[in-house]
Amino acid sequence: MTGWTRRASVAVLWGWLTIVGLACSVQPTAAQESITESRQKFDFSIGTWISTGDTRWAHNASSVAGLGNPTSKLTYKDVGTNVIDLAGKYWFSSKMFGRLNVGVADIGGGRLTDNDYGTGQRLFSSTISNIPGNNMWYVNADLGGRVTEFANHRGFLDVFGGYQYWHTEYQAVGIGQVVCDPSAIPGLTCAAAGTSSNQGQTVITNTTNWHSLRVGASTEYRLTRRFSLQGTVALIPVSVLDNKDQHHLRSDLQQNPSFSMTGYGVGADVDVGVRVMITRNLAANAGYRLYYNRVLSGHLTTHPVVGSSDSFSLTEFQSLRQGVTAGLSLIF
Repeated sequence: MTGWTRRASVAVLWGWLTIVGLACSVQPTAAQESITESRQKFDFSIGTWISTGDTRWAHNASSVAGLGNPTSKLTYKDVGTNVIDLAGKYWFSSKMFGRLNVGVADIGGGRLTDNDYGTGQRLFSSTISNIPGNNMWYVNADLGGRVTEFANHRGFLDVFGGYQYWHTEYQAVGIGQVVCDPSAIPGLTCAAAGTSSNQGQTVITNTTNWHSLRVGASTEYRLTRRFSLQGTVALIPVSVLDNKDQHHLRSDLQQNPSFSMTGYGVGADVDVGVRVMITRNLAANAGYRLYYNRVLSGHLTTHPVVGSSDSFSLTEFQSLRQGVTAGLSLIF
């Protein structure tokens, strides 16, 4: 992880811990324990999502003699990615609201595993590459309304629907050969197991874009005037994949892209956590978040330098990101 994302995430996290500590040290009076409700017009939040990511895909080119199903399986894993997350919610009326959420991050490092299979699912080649970068960002835009408010001003239930754009780019650097069995596919060769090559050189760039429609519900239940539980679940009934792979060492493939993948699928977003009111207009939040998308049907297209493109079915494509969240909200 680099530069500003690390510093900003640490600042938000330490600020949150400091404010919560101060707030919890002040004992609420009996009058404060009497929960009241006053609807604000705007809720702005800044926070961090300390997350890990996983993107994996596989395709079936077994129509080509000697290749297995799946033919190749690539797994991109990253660790310790600190996302800077901004969100704003505006009430147009007492019942209707709009919400915009943006997150951005540098990838915090990780590893690509690339496995290739011959007939009978015989592992022909397995390589690993480091992932020192690159980036990830997303946008959620929702419209929603209040369904009900709980008795004694204890909380509420909202429903919403909207659009999500989720972009991830990985750059894999260097090649470490873990397995090499050239006898699995006669005529093909690979480097000897245990060898390394192309150190410091970008070998694959993977760019994944998900365009999704989502519907869901959000709730908050106040245990005291200061402390409440929160939760949001969004189902993604339609998600469209646009993925491009650039294999920089493949002279037989075009470079922008070498492979392209399209498909449609489903997914889900989950946010659960707690909120501590510091003052009437300032709150601290902490919790857990998960984003998940997967393809139900899709295909991969090759882009050779010479000759026509071939198309093969995707047997798997999924993206997962999860981790803890912390932040501050200004409510007015």
